[in-house]
Amino acid sequence: MALKIFERYLAREIHVATALVLSAFMMLFAFFDLIGEIQNLGRGNYQLPEALGYVSLTLPGRAYELFPIAVLIGSLYALTNLARHSEITVLRVSGLSTLSLLVTLVRIGIVYVALTFVFGEFIAPPAERAGQQLRLRAMSAVVAQDFRSGLWVRDEHSFINVRSVSPDNRLQNVRVYVFGERFRLEQIIEAADGVYEDVGHWRLGEVTQTRFENARASVVHLDEMVWRSALTPDILSVLLVSPERMSLTNLYQYVRHLAGNRQKTERYEIAFWKKLIYPLSAMVMMVLALPFGYLNSRQGGVSLKIFIGIMLGITFHMLNGLFSSLGAINSWPPFWSAITPGALFLTGAGATLWWVERR
Repeated sequence: MALKIFERYLAREIHVATALVLSAFMMLFAFFDLIGEIQNLGRGNYQLPEALGYVSLTLPGRAYELFPIAVLIGSLYALTNLARHSEITVLRVSGLSTLSLLVTLVRIGIVYVALTFVFGEFIAPPAERAGQQLRLRAMSAVVAQDFRSGLWVRDEHSFINVRSVSPDNRLQNVRVYVFGERFRLEQIIEAADGVYEDVGHWRLGEVTQTRFENARASVVHLDEMVWRSALTPDILSVLLVSPERMSLTNLYQYVRHLAGNRQKTERYEIAFWKKLIYPLSAMVMMVLALPFGYLNSRQGGVSLKIFIGIMLGITFHMLNGLFSSLGAINSWPPFWSAITPGALFLTGAGATLWWVERR
């Protein structure tokens, strides 16, 4: 019964501290993001209301990224306060083992694991995409141009060149190079625009179709035509949302699309595994905060421990990005590239806890 009361008390302290830390970080990042958008004001119809709307829609993605750091600092603050008032010491003398405290933190941490997953999978991706669309529509800009000639995508025996993609996924200036089984160019389809109608179907407008048969070329002009392709708006969504902010479903579909066309998938596979593993980082951060609760106030004040927590959180964030980049560059196994930062921090937490227990 006493353990349950303590668990509820500790959970309340951690939840309140984490909420305050996350709110502070969100306000700080929103301010800097808004400052960064000021230089774009006046481009097309992009004014302050549109900038505020765009920054607001990127906040769920920021929350997803900041959850582990906020949980670390919030847990560290709550545990340090308990240590300062000798509450943890009293509980340990009363028979509360380190394992019991770890189990308590894990139970509390499940809430943050679930929240991180929900934000990363269901809230951040659509919000990010809506924000990008709002921004691009206001600027009257296109979504992406991977090369000077536009975006290139391989679809089985066809190579698709799209000059630009509008925010509503309408294709502009489309060229489709269709090759036969022996990699001979069979036809070129040129269209002024393309609209996605149904699964696997696009409607192209102002079409010029050039066929190559028997060493001759024939040209046909059409007002519109139906074009079948595996290219979908979900695949094009990679142009609007970075891999780290995409949903697991879209990442999985795009990885399959790239693999089916024998293109490199490492970056998106790493992002896929990170999406699965990243929510567990919140629990790792809580375990990392536990050793600080065993140090009394004479061995470091609250401010120092909070500073250490911020530095650890920043280090974790940087390592996540570093191992993702190194994994993509060096073709490391995606799973290990995604799990290594969390594993390193969990190992460090275990070693620190062992050292504190041995003292």
